[in-house]
Amino acid sequence: MKKKLVGVSIVVVAVLSLSFTPPAERYFEIAKNLEIFASVFKEVNNLYVDEINPNKTIRVGIDAMLGSLDPYTNFISEDQIEDFRTQNTGQYGGIGALTRTIGNRTVVTMVYEEYPAFKNGLKIGDEVLKMDGVELSKLTLDEANQLMRGQVGTPVKLTVKRIGKNDPFDIDFKREKIKISNVPYFGMIAPDMGYVQLTEFTVDAGKEVKNAVVALKEKGAKYIIMDLRGNPGGLLHEAVNICNIFIPKGKKVVDTKGKVAENNITYQTLNNPVDLEIPVIVLINRGSASASEIVAGTLQDYDRAVVLGEKSYGKGLVQIPRPLSYNSQVKITTAKYYTPTGRCIQVLDYSHRREDGSAGSIPDSVKKEFSTTHGRKVFDGGGVDPDIKIESLQPAMITQVLFHDGLIFDFATQYANAHATIPDAKSFSLSDQEYQEFVTWSKTKKVPYQSTLETELNELIAHAKRERSYDDLKPQLDQIKARIEDRRKNDLINFKDQVKPLLEEEIVSRYYFEKGTVEAKFKNDSEVKKAMDVLRNQSEYKKILGIE
Repeated sequence: MKKKLVGVSIVVVAVLSLSFTPPAERYFEIAKNLEIFASVFKEVNNLYVDEINPNKTIRVGIDAMLGSLDPYTNFISEDQIEDFRTQNTGQYGGIGALTRTIGNRTVVTMVYEEYPAFKNGLKIGDEVLKMDGVELSKLTLDEANQLMRGQVGTPVKLTVKRIGKNDPFDIDFKREKIKISNVPYFGMIAPDMGYVQLTEFTVDAGKEVKNAVVALKEKGAKYIIMDLRGNPGGLLHEAVNICNIFIPKGKKVVDTKGKVAENNITYQTLNNPVDLEIPVIVLINRGSASASEIVAGTLQDYDRAVVLGEKSYGKGLVQIPRPLSYNSQVKITTAKYYTPTGRCIQVLDYSHRREDGSAGSIPDSVKKEFSTTHGRKVFDGGGVDPDIKIESLQPAMITQVLFHDGLIFDFATQYANAHATIPDAKSFSLSDQEYQEFVTWSKTKKVPYQSTLETELNELIAHAKRERSYDDLKPQLDQIKARIEDRRKNDLINFKDQVKPLLEEEIVSRYYFEKGTVEAKFKNDSEVKKAMDVLRNQSEYKKILGIE
């Protein structure tokens, strides 16, 4: 069995290596190095002091080899295939629930309506203790996810602990085909303003966005806000389909260019558009990548939409999966993509690494200037620059700790248990008294954290001690430390503007699920508010696009 595994591993490495076949004169180098690799593994396997796991050892070697290329060229083993398919199709066999680990607890963070989790009574805030009788505390996160998912039609039993109930209880489910929507929310955020949130680029993303835009126009939308913030991308052809909603048939959307001629492809719109005139704003941030950048960059190149938010991630690389033996695959970066003006938004240069092996950013000195349809200047090599830049504020340390340690989550669960109903998601707001209840409650939890000021002060103290000036500075440092500690006592009040919206969103999710969570954000969303203002001021909108 061991020899079989070794043989399989060597074949996988050989196939991977030949996927990057160099010119003919280098075949000898390939054969030589594969033979060396096999010899090294054979000797280590025979002589190493401890028994080694062939699968694990070879996997480390494969991952290291591919990791030297770029982060997106990956080996996908047989047991990872389902997750890979889910990423590309948005479909899997399961019950329709999301979980999160808080400390040593696995809690339900979302249940999707119309799926088994919702229909059988699983609630957000439930703690999952066992799955098919297996204690989750004894499983890794990957093992728990594998156990939760499975073949459509197969049963699964969860043992859950719920606030308000004394004892844990079981809930039985039958797995169904779960389809994760690319558009978890669309709706009217004003009588004349439509909003579409696009979070994935899996199969049918273009169709879902098209249906959303058509529905919003029927409801009276005269303007469209398309939200791509945090969207990591996905299928390239779905990005083409989404651009096609707003630009004419036969227009170039993206070129892909690589080493192999067959990967040099021009993608054009194939269908008649939905609307060529309706004003559009696309929201992006540093988490908007790949296909998101194709959509934002293409609509920007044609001056068809105003792009608002932060500079995007800067991933201009295209990957394709290639089948390997034993039901495994390799996902290989085969090309770079270029928007209609000819710019590539790839920000890191993986082909010319620094001496330490890290990939460097494309220097400003070599970035090229391009012109949009109306002559506006745009640049390559650094992601998509928004037409209107709005920097997101970094959450305070207290805000991050309250979220990470689950205090916001747990208080929302308690709140929902004590309140049978709340107002609709858009208008719900915690009163000052209710927020004070959270402040009082959270202080009983004694969550340890260190503010940024405290961290920097401790570093200053350490420097002072190394330079033997601490004794001289100690009175002043002690005074500063006391002032910081005194201020820290009021962090929950000082950062109420950050904490309260997160609490409200978490509470709303218990009653109105995913759609409600989106709606609860609108009243505090500065990017959405700015987008609405710009769309209503059409002279400003047209000026930004160079129309006037």
